[in-house]
Amino acid sequence: MAKLTEYTVFQGRAGDHNDLAIPGALAIGEELSRRSGISPYIIGIPEPATNSGWREELDAALPALREMQSRLDDVFARGAVSIAATSRCAVSLATLPAVARHNPSVCIVWFDAHADLNPPEASISGYLGGLALAGPAGLWDSGLGAGLHLDQIVLVGERDLDPYEVELIAQHRIPHIKPEDDLAKALRSAIAGRAVYVHLDCDVLEPGIVPTDYRCEGGLSLDDLKACCEVIADHEFVGIEIAEFQNAWEPDGPPVSPDPLLDALRPLLAQR
Repeated sequence: MAKLTEYTVFQGRAGDHNDLAIPGALAIGEELSRRSGISPYIIGIPEPATNSGWREELDAALPALREMQSRLDDVFARGAVSIAATSRCAVSLATLPAVARHNPSVCIVWFDAHADLNPPEASISGYLGGLALAGPAGLWDSGLGAGLHLDQIVLVGERDLDPYEVELIAQHRIPHIKPEDDLAKALRSAIAGRAVYVHLDCDVLEPGIVPTDYRCEGGLSLDDLKACCEVIADHEFVGIEIAEFQNAWEPDGPPVSPDPLLDALRPLLAQR
């Protein structure tokens, strides 16, 4: 019997460098609604980006992030699958502790050009999004909780890592599947039969496929992403958060459709 699916769109501020990801998340939500016939639950109110340091950004984002966490607690408490458009990676500070609370042994498959495993004191950029996985993994206290263990994380596509992250990944033997690897085979092995929750930062893709804030050469293709989703679809699927899709290539540019991205995710979305 198919599980109930709940759709959520985050529209608050979350450490944004620019104003393109909030409408990008809304565009994803609208397209998911068109495909599913289900209107998404909206969290937060859009605010202009200020491009401040992590502390200022976190303080500004906390009310909406707490609301997002409460939403996912409710979704998982009802046994539903969560499909969310989360604008920026920093929203994971709120979502992943809720995932861990309700799914203690879940495997987090983190698609991203970056690991986002820095605590504040190790961050080179001071960017809130770069701390997004470290908080839920208990490497610093964001005020939103933790609950994940490092052995629950599988990294896919990361190719721009800070020295602290490189050492952490090696020390804890965190699976790190690189774009040039046999993605499907390596991912299946790393998941090892566990339930899966997916974080997708669109900069895991080769630049030029979809608009993103960061652009790191050597990324995945949409076919690569689809192949990974086919592997994940063979496991118990807890949910997915789609982050860092910008609705245009530049400010005031024409809108870009999320259709090709969502088509690549179809092996997961089609189960719902």
